[in-house]
Amino acid sequence: MLVVPLHDEVLLLQQLAVGNQRAFKKIFDHYHQPLASYVYQVTESVTVSEEIIQDIFVKIWLKREEMSTIASLKDYLFILCRNRTIDALRKKARHALQKAEVDKYLLEEAELATLDNPADVYRQWITEAVELLPPQQQMVYKLSRYDRLKHEEIAAQLNVSKETVKKHIQLAVKFLESQLKERMDPPILALLLMPMFATL
Repeated sequence: MLVVPLHDEVLLLQQLAVGNQRAFKKIFDHYHQPLASYVYQVTESVTVSEEIIQDIFVKIWLKREEMSTIASLKDYLFILCRNRTIDALRKKARHALQKAEVDKYLLEEAELATLDNPADVYRQWITEAVELLPPQQQMVYKLSRYDRLKHEEIAAQLNVSKETVKKHIQLAVKFLESQLKERMDPPILALLLMPMFATL
C-alpha cells in the first residue's frame, strides 16, 4: 500500500510531543484510512478494525512525549497495526480451543486488560455514558455508531426525519462529551466518539 508521509512530519511530531491537538488530528486524518484498510484486509471485520485503529491512536496520544524520536511515523504506525492485528487474530484462534483453555486465556486477558489496553477502559466508560442518554437519543446513537446505519436508514426505521436523526446524534455526542471530558483528554474522546469507519 502506497502511503506518502506528511511533508511536515518532523515538525508535527515535535508539536505532538508537547500536546498539540491540531498536530494529532492532522496525523490521524492522514493515516487512519490507509491503516484501517490495511487492518480490514486481514481481519475482514469493521468492528475489529475500528478497535485496533482506536487503540493505536490512543497509544500515540498517551505516549506523545516520546514521539519526537520516531524516525519514520508511517513505518511505526504500520508496525503497530501489524502487531495489534496479529494479536487480534491470535485471540480469535484461541477462542476455538477447548472451553477450559479459552476460560483460562480470557481470565489472563482480563487481568491484563487495564494495563495493556487503556482504550478498552475508555470504551467501557463511553458504553456506560450511552446508557444515561434519553431513550430516543440512545436508540438513534446506537443505530448510528453500533449498527452503523446511515441517517436515512435510521430515519426510515424509526419513522422520523433525517434532520431529527441528525439532531439526536448531535445532542447525544454533546452529552457524552460533557459526561466524559473530565475522564479523557479531548483528542481521545473525539477519536472514540467519531464514526470513522462508516465507509469500509
